[in-house]
Amino acid sequence: MKIARGLADTFAGQIHYRTAGNGPAIMLTHINQQSSAVMVELIAALAPRFRVVAIDYPSHGMSDHIDWQPAIEDYARAALEVMAALKIERFHAMGEAVGAATSLALAAHNSQRIDKVVLVNTPYFTDAANAKNDIADIQRVRPTDASGFPAPRSIEYLLTNDPEHAPMQPTQDWIDRINVAQFQIGRDRWQAMGALSKFDTLGTAARVKQPTLMLYGEHFIYGKHRALVSAKLADVRVEIIPNGRFCMTWERAADVAAAATRFLE
Repeated sequence: MKIARGLADTFAGQIHYRTAGNGPAIMLTHINQQSSAVMVELIAALAPRFRVVAIDYPSHGMSDHIDWQPAIEDYARAALEVMAALKIERFHAMGEAVGAATSLALAAHNSQRIDKVVLVNTPYFTDAANAKNDIADIQRVRPTDASGFPAPRSIEYLLTNDPEHAPMQPTQDWIDRINVAQFQIGRDRWQAMGALSKFDTLGTAARVKQPTLMLYGEHFIYGKHRALVSAKLADVRVEIIPNGRFCMTWERAADVAAAATRFLE
């Protein structure tokens, strides 16, 4: 499966994207501090039935950097403008973690363009203090060099210090892509968490009227909030992926694609 790449001009500069397949379109959005490079397995799994477009957020991957704090709605706007550049009028929204929040924002504010929504491992902070504490916990296990620039991590370091944000069986190829993504975002790597900390998950979910599929890994750290978040959605089904945790759009790409395909077709 050939995955093409391109750049689209947007309000946030040039946004890099990967795309493959034909059929109904899906906008695919990624996890905090990652990029579309970590979603190529899911792109390939969906492409036989869908036209998949996966962006790198501003400052992430090979997109232009921004020098201001974005909101989740800015990531949604960037995604929308990429689709406009590709002349794709209607599409489904799908993403994991920060990508799930971005998909919620897309659906809530663009009902005329978004048909269905697939949310993978939707995060939820109960309040500002919870957001601050959780982000501080993540910061403690994201090492830097002496200047504050992101430093690479090994699989052993990740599983010892931050298993909640790791797949169940990480591989060297996966951690290599994660480390590259860290270098690419560089000193801007906390922009996405800053955006998520201010995002009104419940209020935005309450505005989503499109059919929505919520996929949770059995061991996902924020899965304990799934009843609260799903209750805000007007038309929702929830599925648990056994023995899943984080980065399911990579580790469980086939399962995520199968569930999404059943729901979207």
